[in-house]
Amino acid sequence: MLGLLLLLAFTVLPLVELALLLRVGERLGAGPTLGLVLATGLLGAALARWQGAAAWRAIQVELAQGRLPGRQIVEGLLVFAAALLLVTPGVLTDAAGFLLLVPPARRIAAAGLVAWGRSRVQVVGEAGGLPPPGFGPGGSPPPPGFGPGGFPPPGFGRGPTGFEPGPTRDIEAQVRDAEQS
Repeated sequence: MLGLLLLLAFTVLPLVELALLLRVGERLGAGPTLGLVLATGLLGAALARWQGAAAWRAIQVELAQGRLPGRQIVEGLLVFAAALLLVTPGVLTDAAGFLLLVPPARRIAAAGLVAWGRSRVQVVGEAGGLPPPGFGPGGSPPPPGFGPGGFPPPGFGRGPTGFEPGPTRDIEAQVRDAEQS
């Protein structure tokens, strides 16, 4: 499956892009077509920088509030992908790149990407470390030394010799092949 995707990405897509650019060149002329390619590249780079900065700020806000910025990281990666698509000459790549820079479209793409990733990973076991989910308010009490909500106290896991690993949660996972799904 991966081989087919690589074949499409590096042979078929460039040929389709070339054919489309030649069509546009026939209608507009060589100069305007080159100008269009340069303009979309420059505009795309500027938009990607602006959207990338917004994604970075969202990541910082999530971290400052003590939450893991999973969705924001995926969206930031999609902004990076959009920038790569926009600096690649072509009509289809420009359309895909501009689409990924539109926040609602990017959120939909991020949700689809996360769902695809989750469908490919299967947790098959868990060992040691932190207590099971559900401890803290409404569940079992937090372990000794942990604060309200089951969160470790500030500085937890650090000792006089530097960082000493604290409790961890190990999982065993398998990545399912696309043909098995």
